[in-house]
Order: sequence, then structure tokens, then C-alpha cells
Amino acid sequence: MTRIRPLRILPGALMLLAGGCDDMSKQHKENPYASPRSAPANGVAGRVEYHDAPRPAPALTSALLRRGRSEYDAFCAPCHARTGLGDGMVVQRGFPAPRPLATAPTHNATPDQLYAIITAGQGVMYGFAQRIMPDDRWAIVAYLYALRRSQYAMLADMTPAQRATPP
Repeated sequence: MTRIRPLRILPGALMLLAGGCDDMSKQHKENPYASPRSAPANGVAGRVEYHDAPRPAPALTSALLRRGRSEYDAFCAPCHARTGLGDGMVVQRGFPAPRPLATAPTHNATPDQLYAIITAGQGVMYGFAQRIMPDDRWAIVAYLYALRRSQYAMLADMTPAQRATPP
């Protein structure tokens, strides 16, 4: 039986280590959630670039507002909070706080501008183009208007029938 001598193995092991062990964190990675802005123009043959087809805003219905609230709660409330004040759960855990949605420039934004912000992102907010379907983005925009209106509702904005209805 031959005996393995550690001193004979050591030079071989050192040579293997000196050759370099490539760290897997240094390899090229594709980010499946990359913003459409970062995609190369006219990339590889057979590749289809990701872009939304322009879609008009849908008609305002209670079903659209319910869908908007559901999507807002899932995608927006972690940062913006359910109230839109910018003190959501991730902010409470140390993430930078966004501006309250009722302050400029978001408060003065048109529906198309809000849709564009949700799609492409703004500031530290990343875009949701690949996470939220276009119709659901419009639903969120509708809900944002309802949320804003609920926070700044005036008695004069209500109809006499609405005023007569108890809360």
C-alpha cells in the first residue's frame, strides 16, 4: 500500500489555486426585470424588444377602481403606504421614503404622466412595465385619483344625496 505524502500534494494544490478560481459573482448575468430603457436597440436576430403598445385609458368604473386598489396594495403600498403618504412597510425598514403622492409633481401629474411613471419609474422607483400589465397600470392611475380625492374631499364636492347618506 502506497502512502500519500502531503508534501507532494501541496505543490499541485497550490498550482491549481494560483491558476485562479473564477468567482461565479463575476459572470455576465441577464436581469429579467431590467427596464425596457436598458435593452439594446435592435438586438440579436430573433429577439423581440419589449415595448408596450399604446393603450388608451379605459372607462372609469367601480370594477376598474377595485382592480386599481388591489394592484396598488400589491405593488405600490409597500413603499407609498395604503394612504399614499410614503410611509409604507419597506420605508419603515430603512428604505428611502418617497414623496407623498398628494405633493407636487405627482399631485399635478396628468393620467398619462402617472402611467408613464408607473411604466418607466422615477427617481429611485424602478419601472413596473414588466410586472404590471398595461390595463392594470391604468387601473392604478384611476385609483390614485380616487385616493387623492378621498384625502382632499370637501363637503361642497358632494351631491345633496351623498350628504344625506350616513357614513
